[in-house]
Amino acid sequence: MSLASAFDHVTTWVFDLDETLYPPTFPLFPQIEARMAQWIVAELGVDLAQADALRRRWWHDHGTTLAGLMREHGADPAPFLAHVHDIDFSVLRPDPDLRAALAALPGRRVIYTNGTAPYAEKVLAARGLSGMWDAVHGIEHADHHPKPDRTAFETVFARDRLDPMRSAMFEDSARNLSVPHDLGLVTVHVGPERAPGAHIHHHAPDLTAFLRAIVATGT
Repeated sequence: MSLASAFDHVTTWVFDLDETLYPPTFPLFPQIEARMAQWIVAELGVDLAQADALRRRWWHDHGTTLAGLMREHGADPAPFLAHVHDIDFSVLRPDPDLRAALAALPGRRVIYTNGTAPYAEKVLAARGLSGMWDAVHGIEHADHHPKPDRTAFETVFARDRLDPMRSAMFEDSARNLSVPHDLGLVTVHVGPERAPGAHIHHHAPDLTAFLRAIVATGT
């Protein structure tokens, strides 16, 4: 199957945000991780090493640090999310080539992130990608259920009213593509190395080049 035929039915293009619409070489997420640890230290009274260990365990067991805090400690998500997203966005830079490649896609363009929608808007602005999205969905739109939970995807996709059988999802986290695959979306893993698994249909080491290839081959 050619790249064109793999996507010729797609009418909704769903993109993750962090380390998908910008490369991991831009030090944005390390800032967020550091602020997560600071919040855990202040709220739970543990030291930094313990906070980092908890953060990693919650990501593994619950999908996100926030989900672990909510499920194990009854944390209020609002102050946590406000704290961890209060970061320096100047480490990002606009990417006009990526913007042009995204703009050339036929159909709707949608953001779906485990961050908040206001945070996503700031990232998009810093990348020069504002004003081109039909919807921006944050974790608040999934009732704070995180990817990779099936409930999270079902909640956001129902809210968006997208047809999974006519949609594609782009993600840097391979585990977050399992449910979209099962729901019928075309899945694209974005990152330097292709992750293993039958739930990944395509690999995009360079997102801009991959999107250009889709359009150039006739989508």
